[in-house]
Amino acid sequence: MSTALPAPSESAVRRALTRAERGVTLDATEAETLLHARGLADGEPLDRLLTAAGRVRDAGLASAGRPGAVTYSRKVFIPLTHLCRDRCHYCTFVTTPGQLRAEGKAPFLSPDEVLDIARQGAALGCKEALFTLGDRPEDRWPVAAEWLEAHGFDSTLGYLRAMAVRVLEETGLLPHLNPGVLSWEEIQRLKPVSASMGMMLETTATRLWSEKGGPHFGSPDKEPAVRLRVLEDAGRSAVPFTTGVLLGIGEDYAERVEAIAAIRASARRHGHVQEVIVQNFRAKPRTAMAAHDDLGLQEYVAAVAVTRLLLGPAARVQAPPNLSDSTELGLLLRAGVDDWGGVSPLTPDHVNPERPWPNIDKLAELTADAGFTLRERLAAQPGYVTSPEPWLDPRVRPHVSALAGPDGLAVEGRLPVGLPWQEPDEAWTAAAGTGRVDLHTEIDTVGRTGDRRSDFDAVYGDWAELRSRTESARDGHSTALAAGDPEVHAALRHAEADPAGLSDAEYLALLGADGPDLEGLAALADAVRRDVNGDDVTYVVNRNVNFTNVCYTGCRFCAFAQRRTDADAFTLSMQQVGDRVDEAWAGGATEICMQGGIHPDLPGTAYFELAREVKSRRPDIHLHAFSPMEVVNGAARTGLSYRDFLTAAKEAGVDSLPGTAAEILDDDVRWVLTKGKLPAAAWLEIVRTAHEVGLPTTSTMMYGHVDTPAHWVAHLRTLAALQDQTGGFREFVLLPFVHHNAPIYLAGVARPGPTNRENRAVHAVARLLLHGRIDNIQTSWVKLGDVGTQAMLDGGANDLGGTLMEETISRMAGSGNGSLKTIAELEAMAAAIGRPARQRTTEYGTPSAERMATARSESGRAALTLKLV
Repeated sequence: MSTALPAPSESAVRRALTRAERGVTLDATEAETLLHARGLADGEPLDRLLTAAGRVRDAGLASAGRPGAVTYSRKVFIPLTHLCRDRCHYCTFVTTPGQLRAEGKAPFLSPDEVLDIARQGAALGCKEALFTLGDRPEDRWPVAAEWLEAHGFDSTLGYLRAMAVRVLEETGLLPHLNPGVLSWEEIQRLKPVSASMGMMLETTATRLWSEKGGPHFGSPDKEPAVRLRVLEDAGRSAVPFTTGVLLGIGEDYAERVEAIAAIRASARRHGHVQEVIVQNFRAKPRTAMAAHDDLGLQEYVAAVAVTRLLLGPAARVQAPPNLSDSTELGLLLRAGVDDWGGVSPLTPDHVNPERPWPNIDKLAELTADAGFTLRERLAAQPGYVTSPEPWLDPRVRPHVSALAGPDGLAVEGRLPVGLPWQEPDEAWTAAAGTGRVDLHTEIDTVGRTGDRRSDFDAVYGDWAELRSRTESARDGHSTALAAGDPEVHAALRHAEADPAGLSDAEYLALLGADGPDLEGLAALADAVRRDVNGDDVTYVVNRNVNFTNVCYTGCRFCAFAQRRTDADAFTLSMQQVGDRVDEAWAGGATEICMQGGIHPDLPGTAYFELAREVKSRRPDIHLHAFSPMEVVNGAARTGLSYRDFLTAAKEAGVDSLPGTAAEILDDDVRWVLTKGKLPAAAWLEIVRTAHEVGLPTTSTMMYGHVDTPAHWVAHLRTLAALQDQTGGFREFVLLPFVHHNAPIYLAGVARPGPTNRENRAVHAVARLLLHGRIDNIQTSWVKLGDVGTQAMLDGGANDLGGTLMEETISRMAGSGNGSLKTIAELEAMAAAIGRPARQRTTEYGTPSAERMATARSESGRAALTLKLV
């Protein structure tokens, strides 16, 4: 929390103004100083501040290709429910069930009422449907839960999603959803039905929430940390997002700057903040803050101007035009405003009902008086409309395109028309069987076209900020402890008696083992492996099928993902997927491992169709398919719960899930590694649910990038705890980070993978910590090569994984160990260290005699090897 400065001297204000006028980046102290600027006469401090801010705004509009254009969105306001679980002291939007009953109103607008508002708005040329509602009223008011259940919905957000779809289909209005605090998963479910979303940050002043008497006291959804998390999750999910600050509710000047800085930081990381609202507090009757003073005019416009200076020219800064007198709008424009937000010709501002919207013609006139032209925009700002991937879901894009001009602004006067909200089946079909579909073989001969995807500088967020957060991960320090370290020796003695019973500190000490201590650790892990698994080195005859590498999730470690227009992009047709299954079967395979990128046109039902295609070709092959991230995508697109989606996937033919997308199960690390992938809690929920519906999974850990050994211990502990609950993990797979073409390495954020010592130590510790829980420890020949793999087999690992037949993901990242291994090669790898090899099934059983014979036949060997072109 920032500490407010004493009121600055006049000379301090002049110095800060001079720096602002010169275009120098302001620090927090200077920004706070400028909030004190007052005086609107020529040359007075506030006059100079407004001029500087206006100059920055004008540069941004010119750069955007619309100089002098101030935008607004023609909207209808749909108050889905006035019930809320929060108790904000200034709010008149929220009411109680008793008040609703007295007015003869239901807890929620009915579908007919929602559509009536939307249809009236469409007839008046509105293009945005602003859904505003209280946070999770069913958590506080039983009547809300009863209404939802009676109408077939399990939550307010479920009802919101359904109404957004109906508005799209029956009116063509573009939903802008304002439901308050959302989880990451809930954002995934609402993104496909909206053009944009929003939530005011309001303030970062925690004391206004935590201290009795504060305006947000008693309101769980107003905790600043929670709201900042929503802002981050929206960015990670590539949602065009509106946020802002509410000024005059008790925050000090330092806290105002802090809030704007927090928004700026999130916007730089993710590029998702489409507009920042600077809203002035207006006291309302019959509220706890009715006697609180309104924010003064000069104080308000100074805050708007400082916001513009802090956010820079590319930001869109918005001020609600109905919360200021019409004579004051010119001052707001001078302060750097370039957007008036949503203005309705039909519905009132239900949040500020005492302040009617200005007439749109009058607003245009007042804007023109200040030297600007009023232009209509859509619910999503122009940049997201003209470059819709990954911002707009494919099911919403047709609705947006129908209302947008070539500049991304609205076509004024065009009336919206309802369009189907549906999976883009034609787009997916058109993409299937296109691109570099032979990449799985050409990666070992021709290679990849370039070392990075074409949107490298844009899709991953702010590389500079990430570099500043990960300096310690790549400073070259060793994680090894000195040979003979007493903590290592003590931990080894403890592990001999109880391999799985050590403390975190003891396992961490073992991860630092070096020299003779490392040899002792490996020998102990190997002895535990021998007791559990015997000497057999197991492997499965399988084939990877990556059905597409088109993906916009933004995983910074992934060199596999491509834009649809990149030279190395591909998407297989169902026929091609089926043909690869047939090839695998002809090679004696017992397993298909199938995963793909999160293709924006991929229907949620495509996962089921892919499974059915595999089983229609070869009913007896084991289908090991779809990572937890793909489950999130499929569930969000279909509207199914995780449980229902996984049950449907099982019915379609999925036999088990790969436990990939885990990386490191620590969100601080995950949000460096990936921009948009699921958080750790969601991964655990999906895997737990898979186990509960009868789908076993593997478990994985990708290590050696921006993490530390402490993260490895915590990750293993998390997996062990889940295994204690479900027993659904079949194996643990260690995945050393392959750095060569990984974006996060090319950008100077990550280190170049783990050391050989670390590889040996972590494999050994995994064997010990997971002892009695997960019996099979798998090492990756793709990432470690033959020699490295053999070292892991001598130090706790018992399984080689599979023949793979095609392995594109690690090869795209720069692994030099090939895309396939023959049975002979795998068995030779084991024989070289004096160990027998045994072919297994996915379940670690013994394949049928027919499968084993086919894999070893001449025709089977030919099919297994594939043809390298």
